[in-house]
Amino acid sequence: MMTTGSHRRTCLFGVISLDGKQLFRQHDAINGESFLTYMTELKRRFGAFLLFLDKSAPHHRNEHVRRWLQKNRDSVKVRWFPTARPELNPVEECWRQSKDIIQANRIYPTFEAMKKEISKTLRTKRFRLNIVKYLS
Repeated sequence: MMTTGSHRRTCLFGVISLDGKQLFRQHDAINGESFLTYMTELKRRFGAFLLFLDKSAPHHRNEHVRRWLQKNRDSVKVRWFPTARPELNPVEECWRQSKDIIQANRIYPTFEAMKKEISKTLRTKRFRLNIVKYLS
């Protein structure tokens, strides 16, 4: 069990490209503002891209996010995963594998120590997933 004795949480965004590039980021909250920060970083890193999103997260449909996507529609295209089908999303497999690595029955002395371990794992772990398999 991954625990610090705290009720605090960290929130993650993640992307894996067809060629295996990945970009994971932690935020204190998942909301329209943190999602826009992440989207802006994706655009800087990848330029033009097709992004698959799940419908369950309200921040994906936030008014500011919709405006940003409209403004960037020439370089950012969005496709939606079917509702309640997390098994189609390869990033969900990354979260599962990361959780197994990070937890490993450890108790972290502080919340910050746990966040550091999450960051290190996502920075160094290369997820070798067949993205096309997920999307076909």
